[in-house]
Amino acid sequence: MQQKEFNRQKRGNGAPVGARRDDRTFRDRAPRDRTPVGEEVGNGAVIGRNAVRELLKSGRAIDKLLVQSGEREGALVPLVGEAIARGIPVVETERRKMDQIAGFVPHQGIIAMAAEKEYSTVEDILAIAAERGEKPLVVIADGIADPYNLGAVIRCAEGCGAHGLIIPKRHAAGLTPVVTKASAGAIEHLAVAKVTNVAATVEMLKKEGLWVFAAEAGGQDFREVDMNVPAAIVLGSEGSGVSELVRKRSDFVVSIPMYGKVNSFNVSTAAAVLLCEAAYQQRGGKK
Repeated sequence: MQQKEFNRQKRGNGAPVGARRDDRTFRDRAPRDRTPVGEEVGNGAVIGRNAVRELLKSGRAIDKLLVQSGEREGALVPLVGEAIARGIPVVETERRKMDQIAGFVPHQGIIAMAAEKEYSTVEDILAIAAERGEKPLVVIADGIADPYNLGAVIRCAEGCGAHGLIIPKRHAAGLTPVVTKASAGAIEHLAVAKVTNVAATVEMLKKEGLWVFAAEAGGQDFREVDMNVPAAIVLGSEGSGVSELVRKRSDFVVSIPMYGKVNSFNVSTAAAVLLCEAAYQQRGGKK
């Protein structure tokens, strides 16, 4: 049924008049020394039908599948169907953007964005805390879209001794090479779980005994909050912050006092401030 729906969407999404001429002009400007179809380019993109098919067979973690808007060939349908069955987000993308992502390598209408490392589960993260004999300290990135910000948050989390990071499957950055570089190697030492629903994950963590602290404006001064508990700290997206549903399900809303003209820190800076305080308290630094 999902594959049929995908086909219906394709038939109803014809390219606008003039699109072929524009695409041809754009393509003609591409460099001539192109990489063979199926190569993985530096941004983690695996391009071409055969390469994507083999990637799906390998079982390697995939952040999302990009399919060219208006593409009508039936050869893509089985690949899309398999991605949907595995819970991999499928995103229709304009050809021009796909050309850029592929580095102007012929992509045959399909690109898979492969993860830099295998994802853990939320249970794995809690088990790491138990193995260390420590109170869980978990970071939830509720929709951080900028890979540089996500990489910086990963570095902050690992440096503060957090046991893992949780990110959503959709509408957020995945573990791309840019994230790896921005983390300056910290990604190799931190478990990262990818979940379908952040709000449901918050409820699950609460049932496991964690207290959830949402970082948002208008909350309680973080310095006055007891974080010497099993804790999950939620950091929101760059534009809209923590989603309303996640905020409502959190136990506390905490804020960092601001004394200048700007009303908030960058998300990675806020992560450093809050995680340092939580780590300090959990290690007996605040009575």
